[in-house]
Amino acid sequence: MSFVRSIAAEFRKVLTTRMWWLLALVLVAYVAVMSGGFGAFLGWTVQNPEAAAQAGGSTAMPPGMELAPLLYSFASSVGYVFPVLLGALAVTGEFRHRTLTATFLAEPHRATVLGGKFTSQLVMGAVLGVIGFATSVGAGAAALAAFDLETGLDSSDTWALVGRGILAMALWGAIGVGLGALVPNQVAAIVIVIAFTQFVEPILRLAASLNDVTAEIGRYLPGAASDALVGASFYSVAGMGAVETLEWWQGGLVLLGIAVVATVLGGLTTWRRDVS
Repeated sequence: MSFVRSIAAEFRKVLTTRMWWLLALVLVAYVAVMSGGFGAFLGWTVQNPEAAAQAGGSTAMPPGMELAPLLYSFASSVGYVFPVLLGALAVTGEFRHRTLTATFLAEPHRATVLGGKFTSQLVMGAVLGVIGFATSVGAGAAALAAFDLETGLDSSDTWALVGRGILAMALWGAIGVGLGALVPNQVAAIVIVIAFTQFVEPILRLAASLNDVTAEIGRYLPGAASDALVGASFYSVAGMGAVETLEWWQGGLVLLGIAVVATVLGGLTTWRRDVS
């Protein structure tokens, strides 16, 4: 029962603050621009190949690549930073605002508290996933329909992709908890999340794709594993998807493993230190 109460307490902490819905609003805006905007651009280039060629554009797509899954996957391929941030803030906020002492007084078992955060952020990550994919599918499908292109909304594969994408976002939320437990300084955790997701990993994935050996290793990077779980990503068009990806379930296991290992390591180190 203490674990259930801990989970309920974590949900109250998240839902009674503005951070989760502020992140959700930014996620919606970001994904709508990326999915809708890129969809409109691709739709225009497909419908106007000569004009696109004159403007320096290209309609070339990787063999077998479908536009709809590419656009819909923007929710996870660029939006995964939001559940990571929310998960990290759920932990680091306790240190920054010095509420961890009161939390441990209410629930002395620290592992239970951390487990409650892990579980609650799995759910919150899934919620952000639902919001993100509703946005990417809506904006992407509207852009495709505007140019009379196939939306794929009548395909079970599309909705399977959405389901896997929501699972990926849930796992990213749990990874955020692990990061927050390892790096309790809130500013440092935010900088690490933004730097790694927006700069470091994309560069690593691009560099890894240049060599067969490093490309094999690059498949296990968190973002690459997430894209494998979802089943589509704009990185495929960007030239980072030439190497065969992991199976979807393997990508999910990689993300789950990162979340569990990071959380356990954080629980065994910084989480066990004295707090004031």
